[in-house]
Amino acid sequence: MPRALALIALLCFSAVARAAIPGVFLEDFTWTELRDAIQAGTTTIIVPVGGTEQNGPHMALGKHNLRAHVLAGKIALALGHTLVAPVLAYVPEGSIAPPTAHMRFAGTITIPDEAFRATLDSAARSFKQHGFKDVVFIGEHGSYQGQLKAVADKLNRDWAGTPARAHFIAEYYRSAQAGFAAALRAKGFTEAQIGTHAGTADTALLLALDASMVRTDQLPRAAHEGLTGGVAGDPREATVALGQIGVDLIVAQSVAAVRSALVERR
Repeated sequence: MPRALALIALLCFSAVARAAIPGVFLEDFTWTELRDAIQAGTTTIIVPVGGTEQNGPHMALGKHNLRAHVLAGKIALALGHTLVAPVLAYVPEGSIAPPTAHMRFAGTITIPDEAFRATLDSAARSFKQHGFKDVVFIGEHGSYQGQLKAVADKLNRDWAGTPARAHFIAEYYRSAQAGFAAALRAKGFTEAQIGTHAGTADTALLLALDASMVRTDQLPRAAHEGLTGGVAGDPREATVALGQIGVDLIVAQSVAAVRSALVERR
């Protein structure tokens, strides 16, 4: 019996020890663990940009933030020697008064373009200061893709002659939109079903990553209310299996794009 108890204790200790080892998310590290990881060669960091906005009556306001966090983690794991910064959840979403775009719906948060760019710029410079050599921007929204690129371009001008570089990865958003839509069309879905916001594509992706954020009982309502309910598309046929197609596509194409960017900069 003592031997059995000792074995159980050892297994429990091992499980706790494994759980205590940081993964790919910056927030899980202590500062000394991070310092050591950077010194050991983990010098790439992904800055995932989400956004807090309405997603119809059937998806939680944090859809983009959850997706950015989880997908960035998968991308970092595939790349190796890569960490993920905290998701930027405050992004430009339209004007406040009068309210435009998603700001017409409760729960959406917006910030000015200049505040958005300044936050990205300062975050990247912080990472460079700590020893990261490659700062990778990925974003969930089409509206701020140009701003991500502009910030990366400015950083690279300022960092000329240093080992550090910033990379805007357009393929992340492109694969989530055009790439995933093409895959759904190949399965017989129409453009009206796929949609551009909170339709089949959007809803399936979230189902695959965290189904608890989707109110499946509200899918008929979402389809019925359409634009007045904040939906452009029809989410009723969305499934986890369909969403996984999108997840795999986004991760594969983003990983390939980041690897290409890292090779080019060298």
